[in-house]
Amino acid sequence: MSLNRKIFYSLPPAWRFAARRLYYLPLDAWEALSGQRDGLTPPRGMIYTGGGDFRRSGEQTVVLFKQLCGLRPQHSVLDIGSGIGRIAIPLTRFLNEKGRYEGFDVVKKGVDWCQERITAKFPNFQFQYISLENDLYRSDGGSASSFRFPYEDASFDFAVANSVFTHMLPDEVDNYLSELRRVLRPGGVAYLTFFVFDEKTAWPTGFDFPYDCGHYRLMDDVVKSANVAFEEAHLRLMITKNGLKVRDLHYGFWRGLPKLECHDFQDIVIVER
Repeated sequence: MSLNRKIFYSLPPAWRFAARRLYYLPLDAWEALSGQRDGLTPPRGMIYTGGGDFRRSGEQTVVLFKQLCGLRPQHSVLDIGSGIGRIAIPLTRFLNEKGRYEGFDVVKKGVDWCQERITAKFPNFQFQYISLENDLYRSDGGSASSFRFPYEDASFDFAVANSVFTHMLPDEVDNYLSELRRVLRPGGVAYLTFFVFDEKTAWPTGFDFPYDCGHYRLMDDVVKSANVAFEEAHLRLMITKNGLKVRDLHYGFWRGLPKLECHDFQDIVIVER
């Protein structure tokens, strides 16, 4: 793990948000004054998930939804870990009036921003704040291992958990997979990302998972949710146990594969109910 990442994880969760906001404050102020940022793009200092170009990465991910999962404009979409709208924003230009989007997240400031900026313009896009403990983002809340999604059975055609299970421990992921099966309609599809490993995995320098916990490995033994990798065989068993079927697995370039041969940095697992 890089030194910068180690220092960042050593900060309390609230300080991590403050540090990012302070770091980007000059650039955010300039973009606001110069009009370079539109109303559906959050300030850089508020973006707490992922890296790179915020708008472009969201748009590219939605392209993958269409290509790999068959997402349609009239579909009902569940965004698990909706963050600050990276996925929702491009979907506002894709889902039609028959389509529906529901997102939830454990970070209130992200949900508040999405409600104020997205729901206000697109009432078929709804966001909920859920108080769940996660030592990367917050130090209190309920347990994700027993959380029931606040939606009816069989109510979604498509679900996404993008860079969510990479920050959750096995019992939490197991529960979310069970809930996914419950809320997806028969034939429904989910786009999930993980860090997946097996005995042949060559851990890249600066992005390794040195703490071996058996079927999973941790990047940091203090902030356990910082990044979590799952043994592929065990993950497949967990998915099947919860009534889902692995349709495709696309390895990401985090493991050292050529970028042009991969869809994304993380490993993409497409599952079907």
